[in-house]
Amino acid sequence: MCGITGFIDFKKSTSLKDFTGMTDSLFHRGPDGSGLEIINTPISDIGFGHRRLSIIDLSEFGKQPMKFEHLWICFNGEIYNYQEIKKDLSDLGHQFIGNSDTEVILHAFAQWGKNCIHRFIGMFAFVVYDTLQNRIFCVRDRAGVKPFFYWISNDLFLFSSELKAFHHHPRFKKVLNKSAVAVFMQYGNVPTPYSIFENCWKLKPGHFIDFEINNKIGDNISPENQIKYWSVYDAYNQPKVNISFDDAKSETEKLLSSACNYRMVSDVPVGVFLSGGYDSASVTALLQKDRTEKLKTFTIAVPDIGLNEAPYAKDISNHLGTDHTEISCSQKEALELIPDLPFYYDEPFADSSAIPTTLVSKAARKHVTVALSADAGDEVFAGYNRYDYLIRFGAKMNSLPGFARKLIAGTMDIIPSDKIPILRNKYNFHNRYEKLKGILKNPSEESIMLSLSQQFTENQMLSLMKQKPNFFETAYNSKSLNQEFFSPLAYMMAIDYETYLVDDILQKVDRATMTASLEGREPYLDHRVIEWAAKLPDDFKYHNGIKKYILKEIVHQFIPKEMMDRPKMGFAIPIASWMLNDLKEMVESYVNQQTIESQGLFDWNEVRKIKDAFYSGKKEFEVKMWYLLMFQMWYDRWMK
Repeated sequence: MCGITGFIDFKKSTSLKDFTGMTDSLFHRGPDGSGLEIINTPISDIGFGHRRLSIIDLSEFGKQPMKFEHLWICFNGEIYNYQEIKKDLSDLGHQFIGNSDTEVILHAFAQWGKNCIHRFIGMFAFVVYDTLQNRIFCVRDRAGVKPFFYWISNDLFLFSSELKAFHHHPRFKKVLNKSAVAVFMQYGNVPTPYSIFENCWKLKPGHFIDFEINNKIGDNISPENQIKYWSVYDAYNQPKVNISFDDAKSETEKLLSSACNYRMVSDVPVGVFLSGGYDSASVTALLQKDRTEKLKTFTIAVPDIGLNEAPYAKDISNHLGTDHTEISCSQKEALELIPDLPFYYDEPFADSSAIPTTLVSKAARKHVTVALSADAGDEVFAGYNRYDYLIRFGAKMNSLPGFARKLIAGTMDIIPSDKIPILRNKYNFHNRYEKLKGILKNPSEESIMLSLSQQFTENQMLSLMKQKPNFFETAYNSKSLNQEFFSPLAYMMAIDYETYLVDDILQKVDRATMTASLEGREPYLDHRVIEWAAKLPDDFKYHNGIKKYILKEIVHQFIPKEMMDRPKMGFAIPIASWMLNDLKEMVESYVNQQTIESQGLFDWNEVRKIKDAFYSGKKEFEVKMWYLLMFQMWYDRWMK
């Protein structure tokens, strides 16, 4: 795990000082070393910069940028099956000087060209420069675990693991993409392949760009130039496997065990995040069952804010026999992180669970350099409550007459969510209450998915924005699932895998772990797992109202069911309470008439309505208010 950055400069004016600044801005991603290489060609200068977090081959032989024959590479990530690929290459006559996966990628590229990526099991974003063909190849892993940004304008191509590196290049122009601002306010992140800046893109998961360096690259390498080599729809658009549940359970366990064990390959200490839920319990159980040495497991508790799964995690740890560390943090520590969020999340980002994720990463880094987490268990095995809503209530809502649905939604507009007895105390009820209104108005699968994913509808954004935005086509609008294989569950899960997982969960975990110079690894994002799980019958994943059914049945082989059965907690942060109390001064400082009007982005009257409604007790506006606060903090850090 590292940080990469670089450039192709046709004006040949990028100084070593500027390039060093770009690379060192990623110090937190790789504190163990730095490497810079500027390659001069007749028509351009090409720069590869690398910050190293030493995980595999701690020697100088693992240092980057790395060269083999006519190929240069700058690589971020891990290829977990590199030893097997190395053996295949050795059998073909390749000789290696070190034991790094970086060197294996170079030799694989020399042997098989860009088709080598199909052999990799891992997480990766890398750039290869072929000096013979004068070509650049940039690629991102299948699921999008590792980030990759690029910017192109004014005879300059920049790439990096994080946007902050671009700010250190004197010719980078940070022109705000106002349509990206609008889509951020809808989703709490800027969906791939878009970025918050003009002329800037994210490389899509499972895609690459490959081009010859001519006199100039062109004014724009748009998403249309990105070439797909893998998609989750390749798995969903296949017939379901004809297999018994017991055989499916056995095969699923084998695949998960393989994915988990691959991610233990390391030359430094490795631990596991154990929350007490099924996903992390499954990773821990599958790893510990065949080991005599005790796994290092970590759990975070913030009792002040009601976030405390530590007792459950401790019970699981005791049952499985792991070496467990319980990390207790205070609300004060959580609040103190908030001012730093815009630096590490250098594109607007509003998932409040970034706070506890960062806290546990910082604490775990004191003990280990690598930590396994169980992200994507919900997307792969149907764990989200929204899948419940679609399956249980979608048909029922469609059966209601339109006038009845509109009447109910109108009534909900009048009655604040905080006035609903019993339910108002349920986890995330206020946010769901607001989303339900949109579903009532149009209960189609696409509408339900958008209503559950968006905080602001397009009509609401037209009112909120000062200038009419151009709404992006995103993977939320995908029609890639063939009708032959369509089911409401498959539809939602495939979209989640390409949207919420990539732009929220994976971005959150990447930045939170890298804040602490900790490598995060996710077994559930092994492409073999989703390729198998997508072909399982829906009933194996969502069975009689039981979410993640097959995964739970696997876990119950190692941990008693009565120890696991309890409501899903999640990383619930009391943002409403914070913004009404501890953070109120911050809210007033960033979300006020003078600031909003000076930016010229939002209509102050609309912002004021949201703010007034929130302050008057309508907690269903808490997430909208949080999005506004997070954007304003980002703007203050990066646009001034």
